[in-house]
Amino acid sequence: MTEEMILNSVRENKKRIKKALLDRDMTQVELSKLLDVNPQVLNRAVQGDMSPRSLEIRHSINRVLGL
Repeated sequence: MTEEMILNSVRENKKRIKKALLDRDMTQVELSKLLDVNPQVLNRAVQGDMSPRSLEIRHSINRVLGL
């Protein structure tokens, strides 16, 4: 994967999460409470951080939001 492809994938994932939150009238802070994670840590995961913890959080986000 090229760097550009990775960046496009990160942007698309971020858009999907943001749209799902808007559709549910939910904020990232509310989602962070639901997942029992710090809001800053959740935001890092949404922004595309590639740490193992962020990958785990994104998996949980996708599960909770049905993505």
